[in-house]
Amino acid sequence: MSNFVNETSSLWLLLSTIALFFFLAFPTIINLVSKLNPNSSKSSPPSPPKLPIIGNLHQLGTSHHRTLQSLAQTYGPLMLLHCGKVPLLVVSTAEAAREVLKTQDHVFCNRPHRKMFDTFWYGSTGIASSTYGHYWRQVKSICVLHLLSGKKVQSFRRVREEEVVLMIEKIKKSCDDLKLKLVNITDLLSEVTNDIVCRCIVGRRYGASELRGPMSEMEELLGASVLGDYLPWLDWLGRVNGVYGRAERAARQFDEFLDEVVDEHVSKRGHDDDGVEGQNDFVDILLWIQKTSSTTGFQVDRTIMKAIVMDMFGAGTDTTLAVLEWAMTELLKHPHVMQKLQDEVRGVAGDRTHITEDDLNHMPYLKAVIKEILRLHPPSPILIPRECMQDTKVLGYDIAAGTQVLVNAWAISTDPSYWDQPLEFQPERFLTSAIDIKGHDFQLIPFGAGRRGCPGIAFAMIINELVLANIVHQFDWEVPAGVAGDQAFDMSETTGLTVHRKFPLLALSSPHM
Repeated sequence: MSNFVNETSSLWLLLSTIALFFFLAFPTIINLVSKLNPNSSKSSPPSPPKLPIIGNLHQLGTSHHRTLQSLAQTYGPLMLLHCGKVPLLVVSTAEAAREVLKTQDHVFCNRPHRKMFDTFWYGSTGIASSTYGHYWRQVKSICVLHLLSGKKVQSFRRVREEEVVLMIEKIKKSCDDLKLKLVNITDLLSEVTNDIVCRCIVGRRYGASELRGPMSEMEELLGASVLGDYLPWLDWLGRVNGVYGRAERAARQFDEFLDEVVDEHVSKRGHDDDGVEGQNDFVDILLWIQKTSSTTGFQVDRTIMKAIVMDMFGAGTDTTLAVLEWAMTELLKHPHVMQKLQDEVRGVAGDRTHITEDDLNHMPYLKAVIKEILRLHPPSPILIPRECMQDTKVLGYDIAAGTQVLVNAWAISTDPSYWDQPLEFQPERFLTSAIDIKGHDFQLIPFGAGRRGCPGIAFAMIINELVLANIVHQFDWEVPAGVAGDQAFDMSETTGLTVHRKFPLLALSSPHM
């Protein structure tokens, strides 16, 4: 009996050894077979060594933009990762980005399937998440023509200026007349961006605390690597580790909020129809389009409406907050830049207490400061993934249909090939530079470029400029406890699609006027 047990154990040991050998040698065997294949003469981009099954998934890290930049320094501006069954092309230079986002934009304008896109955008029916085709063109057209046009953005001027005035009054109330007062700048900026976007999109304020929790959860999960997206047979792990549960709870909170908003607007409208010009906010316009779908030729149902509104919230609140938060961080770290900006803003304002949108065109240094923030701290360091729709060549390399593409906007905007002292905060570089942020200059693409570039640049930038100008105009700011320079701040970043400061920004304020 003992001999039988020993033989059985030996057999299992032998089989296990053979299985382990083939498991470890499988990639090498496949590589040898491919070299013997006469059709394997294609030139693929360089790739880091990968593990069996998971490929390079373990190398993505938590701070994707920094990890991928580090890998690209070894493997080049076009780097091919193998994440499970998904080939992933990482773009890290302006030349490569131009090829993907402009020259071959028609090839790379699709969106890959993502579990989180489906969860938060009703089966990926939003503008940012939907696949390229007729539906996407129709939805984008609605947003560009009716929601984000220059005329519509300008129509919300009063909303922006009113909310900024309220923000300034809140800071003043928190300050003693003769003393410096500690202000949580992160909370302050979160509230004002939330209130502006809410009034523009849904017509009234909703508490920042009501939306901030699910919004933060969404941004974190959208930037996470969900294993089921790369290895479908391991999709069940998303249930076990709680990721899908978290996403569904946050999505449910958003859905309840959006249903409430739409119901309020339907009730308010009743049978009135003043035409699109008479509508007050984005939801009003979408309801008008829904009612006149026979003339537009495109049916906007409630689900599509909610997906579009989700796009507006996702793109309008969190990213704007990130830009302003990093702007105040850098200004506090660099008092000479703060002073120069204050001199410009106060010189334009004169004796007036509030900066208006008419003043902004006379503030080139303000615009340079915000451009430098978008360069050094792009709110989405890695652009939303794209997908190659057909076999093609990029910079001499063969790229297969179905390959997903990540453009590392942060790696490009901090590349010493294009920027002098790229990690230094130097707004002056933009005073003599024609480089813009609208997707034409590929050294700086915080809003993306091409067909899938962000259509809300004008909407976001006017908020950034107006809020920042008023904050530095009406108050003098200092770092707490008299600590200066790098010691004053922990510059740690959050993880996710949008990158914020990991810890709230606190500063001492005193009224200037």
